[in-house]
Amino acid sequence: MKKLKIRKGAQVQVITGSEKGKKGTVLEVNATKMLIKVEGIRVQTHYDKKEGLLKKEGFLDYSNVKLLETAPKKEKKTAKKATKSKSA
Repeated sequence: MKKLKIRKGAQVQVITGSEKGKKGTVLEVNATKMLIKVEGIRVQTHYDKKEGLLKKEGFLDYSNVKLLETAPKKEKKTAKKATKSKSA
């Protein structure tokens, strides 16, 4: 499997297709199929019996977008080491 440079939360721009030139943030990444979902791009209607018509983003091919800004890195939570107290 290839390591993808685009991660969830990154800013991308569509470079091919009918949505060419549009920018958005990455909502979801499928690394095995090399597909990504971008906010506001390739919006499809989906019918649900309970909720009716819904608008959802569809997947785009990874090669059809250009990375503009990487996702902000999450700070790692580090556990504080317990200090041993010497009692006399």
